[in-house]
Amino acid sequence: MNVRVANCRDVPLILAFLKKKVEFDRSIGAFSGIFQSSEAKIHKTLFGTRPFAYVLFAETSGIAIGFALYAFRYSSFAGQPSLWLDDLYVDEAMRSQGAGAALMNRLVQIAQENHCTHLAWNADARNDRGLQFYQRLGATVIEQTGNRCLLTWTLDSYTEHE
Repeated sequence: MNVRVANCRDVPLILAFLKKKVEFDRSIGAFSGIFQSSEAKIHKTLFGTRPFAYVLFAETSGIAIGFALYAFRYSSFAGQPSLWLDDLYVDEAMRSQGAGAALMNRLVQIAQENHCTHLAWNADARNDRGLQFYQRLGATVIEQTGNRCLLTWTLDSYTEHE
């Protein structure tokens, strides 16, 4: 399993993974809105002068099978950044083969390199498999409002997972 940073030539692939993630979220009832992203928007916001987020791909045999989209947030109270995971998705046929763990491990490395306090993200309570995966990694649900769970993973509790 290889994890690599996306580049501007990956814009169509990023859009394809975003569409897969939207369809997954729709299938569990977590998203009913209108998908508004486009290649032009992705190019401008992820690969423009000031990137607003970053993408990693998990690959096997040179084929992308999963992705993570993340950004940094800053806490004035802590005086340090944290890493916000916006999307994590692995192709259904490739789940439970280490891609999700590889992406999460790389995110922790990025967080450590940038002196982040923790990683945080939302997951839907109806995504049982996803929540079990995150909890196996050591993440904690710190708040739940309806079906939206806020998870954190502190770097001091990190041990690499496969």
